[in-house]
Amino acid sequence: MRHVLAEGRCWGVEKMFLLPLPAVGRVALRRLGLKRFWSQGFAAADMTKGLVLGIYTREKENDAPPFTSAGENFDKLVSGKLREVLNISGPPLKAGKTRTFYGLHEDFSSVVVVGLGKKGVGVDDQENWHEGKENIRVAVAAGCRQIQDLEISSVEVDPCGDAQAAAEGAVLGLYEYDELKQKKKAVVSPKLHGSGDQEAWQKGVLFASGQNLARQLMETPANEMTPTRFAEIIEKNLKGASSKTEVHIRPKSWIEEQGMGSFLSVAKGSDEPPVFLEIHYRGSPNASDAPLVFVGKGITFDSGGISIKPSANMDLMRADMGGAATICSAIVSAAKLGLPINVIGLAPLCENMPSGKANKPGDVVRAKNGKTIQVDNTDAEGRLILADALCYAHTFNPKVILNAATLTGAMDIALGSAATGVFTNSSWLWNRLFEASVETGDRVWRMPLFEHYTRQVVDCQLADMNNIGKYRSAGACTAAAFLKEFVSHPTWAHLDIAGVMTNKDEVSYLRKGMTGRPTRTLIEFLVRFSQDSA
Repeated sequence: MRHVLAEGRCWGVEKMFLLPLPAVGRVALRRLGLKRFWSQGFAAADMTKGLVLGIYTREKENDAPPFTSAGENFDKLVSGKLREVLNISGPPLKAGKTRTFYGLHEDFSSVVVVGLGKKGVGVDDQENWHEGKENIRVAVAAGCRQIQDLEISSVEVDPCGDAQAAAEGAVLGLYEYDELKQKKKAVVSPKLHGSGDQEAWQKGVLFASGQNLARQLMETPANEMTPTRFAEIIEKNLKGASSKTEVHIRPKSWIEEQGMGSFLSVAKGSDEPPVFLEIHYRGSPNASDAPLVFVGKGITFDSGGISIKPSANMDLMRADMGGAATICSAIVSAAKLGLPINVIGLAPLCENMPSGKANKPGDVVRAKNGKTIQVDNTDAEGRLILADALCYAHTFNPKVILNAATLTGAMDIALGSAATGVFTNSSWLWNRLFEASVETGDRVWRMPLFEHYTRQVVDCQLADMNNIGKYRSAGACTAAAFLKEFVSHPTWAHLDIAGVMTNKDEVSYLRKGMTGRPTRTLIEFLVRFSQDSA
């Protein structure tokens, strides 16, 4: 069977899909005016630019699937050829699927049509996200990757009814950490197609770039991403984002002066010096306005210490500073947005390594607030460094304290990669985080802070409390209960992000690797908080 491609006049093919000549026919080619276009027009097409356009699923069996308004306009521009080639190229596109066409217009060497699913869908109360926005992110990411595979340097993206979601899909979908590779993927610059909502597009680019910063920090190998290097990168990004910022990279001597014995007990096992990173964004017009304080676990490599981890997948523990990466990236994004609020970020940064100086099971350490902690498992180190940071957070008299940490494997067992687990003493704060997550598609789920779990960590033989629960069950809950012992503030949330740290194929608009989640949800929370405070 001969194919159009064999004749050198391939005007429209789905990836890895050739149209048989009998199915198309020379008559169809002549009718579409594409045989002449290929020989005359396509040679002059802009080979450096692609176009991604959306199409919805049809509402009734015999209806034609409706294009987005941008898709409809482009189809008119090419005299209906897009619709005609789409109709004969295969079945209607399902949500998230793509089809690529070549030579339809001289301005675009390739046009990728992406399936957006049903038109006009909103919040799905079962899924706890905005289905329409999520469909756009998935589809646009898939379309942009097709353009990237063709090594086309620029792509114009259909806003698909929500320019912010489209921008997020494009920027998140194209990102891949390849800084240490000689052979890199083609760099593709996404732009909004048409003269639509540029403000929403730029907001989406900013949100996605914030998450990509966290992805970069988390993915970088631990020998490159030391505590000192992490702090330097955040300092550079924050100062570049706004003049209303301040950065303090606190050395070991400062940590000792603060009496942060719990943090220091983890850091002392490594030759890499610890850093306590303190960042300020002062966006409120009222300088005395109380800040929000974000705290992030910053273990730049976690071997487990003396309670050493199994070697399998230990390399993933380069991302055990995901809490610090996400909260700092969110604050950088808030500064770029110019939000009228004051936000402080605190990140205790160190490695957890086995050595002659490291914590030993059974050791007792003293936290900043004077509480003593029996360290029965040195691999439960995140809560030890967060304990001191949470105590310090209270000194700023904040409106909210929120901490994020890749804290427990038990959180991954409980929720997997579907959602971040949230433990909070404030229903108001929970509702704000939940509403933000519905908007971003990076979901959260509330977990319990029962006294039931507190009893399991304060029942301790040698000290005021133990760094692990008395029983094997509910490890994420007992870890949260431990942190709660260092919080007196009435509006606090602990986000356990261990389950959402990596992506295999669960979130299709993120490639395999570290996710940077839930950075966009934290940014959206800050945006909404600033609007509520206005």
